[in-house]
Amino acid sequence: MTTMTAAAPGTDGRGGLTVAGGAVERIATQAITELDGVGGAASRVLGIAVGGEDLDQGAKVSAHVTGSTATLDVRLSVKYPLSVRATTETAREHLIRRVGELSGLTVARVDITVTALHSAETETRRVR
Repeated sequence: MTTMTAAAPGTDGRGGLTVAGGAVERIATQAITELDGVGGAASRVLGIAVGGEDLDQGAKVSAHVTGSTATLDVRLSVKYPLSVRATTETAREHLIRRVGELSGLTVARVDITVTALHSAETETRRVR
């Protein structure tokens, strides 16, 4: 687990703030749920999806923290017919802003992988 120190202990007797990478991952995962049309990604084993990809699940986020800078790797799904490009740009800007606000870190990079598109309509199959 990677940690960072946001403020070095000073001569005034105050301590420093340490933010763990796992905490940044949880903050980013929660921030993704604040967006409409963005959902979670299935867990993967050897690159193969295990379970379903669902808009109601949380996105998968990996964070790497170095000093006061964080980088995020996000796996999510997008609701069709939303623009993948516009949705990922909105998600990227939102993550940079929210993770920065809540953790005090500077988010230098957000890599986003879209793992699925979800139809707005639920298909029902009928037997004739």
